[in-house]
Amino acid sequence: MATEVQSLPFDAEALTRFSEERIEPKWFTDRRIQALSLAEELPLPNPEKTRIDSWNFTRFDYNAVGKPVHDPAKLPGNAGQLIGAEEKAGNVLVHHNGTPVFRSIRPDLEEKGVIFTDLATAIREHGDLVEKYYFKTTQLKKHKLTALNAALVNGGTFLYIPRNVAIETPVQTVYYQDAPSSGLIAHTIIAAEPGSSVTYVESFLSGSSVGEGVANLISEVRVGENAHVKYGAVDNFSDKIVTYVNRTGSVARDGSLEWALGQMNDGNTLSENATDLQGDGSSADTKAVSIGSGEQKQNFDNYIRHVGKGTISRMLVRGALKDASNCIFNARTKIEHGASKADGEQTQRVLMLSDQARGDANPILLIDEYDVIAGHAASVGRVDQDQLYYLMSRGIRKETAEKLIVEGFLEPVVDLLPVAGVRNQLSGLIERKVG
Repeated sequence: MATEVQSLPFDAEALTRFSEERIEPKWFTDRRIQALSLAEELPLPNPEKTRIDSWNFTRFDYNAVGKPVHDPAKLPGNAGQLIGAEEKAGNVLVHHNGTPVFRSIRPDLEEKGVIFTDLATAIREHGDLVEKYYFKTTQLKKHKLTALNAALVNGGTFLYIPRNVAIETPVQTVYYQDAPSSGLIAHTIIAAEPGSSVTYVESFLSGSSVGEGVANLISEVRVGENAHVKYGAVDNFSDKIVTYVNRTGSVARDGSLEWALGQMNDGNTLSENATDLQGDGSSADTKAVSIGSGEQKQNFDNYIRHVGKGTISRMLVRGALKDASNCIFNARTKIEHGASKADGEQTQRVLMLSDQARGDANPILLIDEYDVIAGHAASVGRVDQDQLYYLMSRGIRKETAEKLIVEGFLEPVVDLLPVAGVRNQLSGLIERKVG
């Protein structure tokens, strides 16, 4: 049975009331109502080889709230373990059931004009800036799920880095869900002005108490001229939560954007990651890992578009599938006409850890210019028998040897995460899901 928007337990009147309670400006309330109308008309996305019409994207408790805390060590669940020692005294924002419950930012950064806060506060206090960047790198009208995010958003993060400001300490956001049947509809905006730089890391996790729930996550990253953004994320929602995640970036002249994505959900997942290299000399590096288990269905689409001249992109996607899981990995590199001297390369590797698992790696190059470099590599296969034999010949049991090989296979993304707590989280998730 297809999920219908009409089954939502609220309408335009309810959204208006919710917006008023959050003291949102009229333009944002109007955007919610417009988006709800669009969501009733737009189709669901149509991901390749993955049927999602029966997935639950709309049935959830919209009014779940979190509990404020004053000490990161007292955060619910194991969320506090994700915050590193430096970050506890630095730049941290924590959301519990979509509610901001803890925030810290270094005073010297605030003095330089850095804004780091939850989206609801940013809309109230920095509405002009939010409006400038809201739904600019991704399309509100793209499909039903993007429209639903705009209509129902109940959480999110806003990070603004002024011109020529370099943030040395990572900026970290943690989202934790534990309310029964709750839905997290989050929207993140990162705006890095020319000459600025930042490393941003976010973690999503949930408790088993949620049961059936929904996560609809959109992140927009705007990288100005000669600005540099590193974006790390670990997604870890429980098995009954259906997740849609859309992370997009736009990079201006001589800017760079690096993605390090650990996609470790236990439930059905639809993921879209896209970067537009708009400016000459801009670059993007995408590294993503995922593990499929149980009867999980996942579809990952990674896309980099070259527009400016002399642009460079690298894409590395690795997945491991066990049990009866099914995952589609699409990698697309598009070089537009006029993007001369562009250089785009992509690699996808998928390990099959059981006979029932199914994984597809689909590399796609779309090239409309002559003077470019483009290449791709893709493989789907079993654990390397030579590596397995070598480890077993050293006295390591077969099961342990396989686990070590898979962990090493996924290591490229783990090493990129700058916050020790998040890095340990991803390593632990890999070990749990593989072992």
